[in-house]
Amino acid sequence: MPGTEIAVVTGGGSGIGRAAGIALAEAGFHVVFAGRTQASLDESVELAGSGTAHVLDVTDRGAVDALFDRLERVDLLVNSAGIFGAQNPVAETSDEHWDSALAINVTGSFNAARAAFRVMAAQDPRGGRILNLGSVSAQVPRPQATPYTVSKHAVSGLTKSLALEGRDLDIAVGQLDVGNAATPMTRGFGVGALQPDGTRRVEPTMDVRHVAETIVFLARLPLSVNVPFMTVMATAMPLFGRG
Repeated sequence: MPGTEIAVVTGGGSGIGRAAGIALAEAGFHVVFAGRTQASLDESVELAGSGTAHVLDVTDRGAVDALFDRLERVDLLVNSAGIFGAQNPVAETSDEHWDSALAINVTGSFNAARAAFRVMAAQDPRGGRILNLGSVSAQVPRPQATPYTVSKHAVSGLTKSLALEGRDLDIAVGQLDVGNAATPMTRGFGVGALQPDGTRRVEPTMDVRHVAETIVFLARLPLSVNVPFMTVMATAMPLFGRG
């Protein structure tokens, strides 16, 4: 694939990751769809009409490093792998729920970014772009979602640290905070999402393609330009004034 820009998209088998990968393929990238389920990844490649599928658990550091070591170069990493999990009061939050949110959302993003840094800093021409998928929950938390909220705050810290270190290596690092994109993760919002007053209300969502289009826009910026943080959300969702 001489001359073709290569994008690695984690969580590429569904949701935002799949939509982003398809949009990036349409924009001319060779997309490496990475995720935990072969059948879902194969479907993503089929829908994109190009690309490759790689089964990957982002919490497996050795597997993450091995994937990036096999690539001839990496122009873009979209850190999209993540989980929301069950909502419970903090006193009833299980160790498993806490550990999973931190392991996948934070450590998984770090593992992929670290591997991408190594490749991007050494390749010729040097540099690339990393885009972490954050959440509006790091701006205004959802009730009874402490592990997810904390994990997304940590991703924001990761983005800032990577952006600082990346600027001398021609690596642009930014974050897209997403609110209520219509994906399997937010399917329950159409039935009723838990509100701070204890009620459940239907919340507006937006087509996930708008998130994908935003990712393509950010990916197409020259490396001399960075957008550290951007938010894309359903206009009428209860974010401002939540609670």
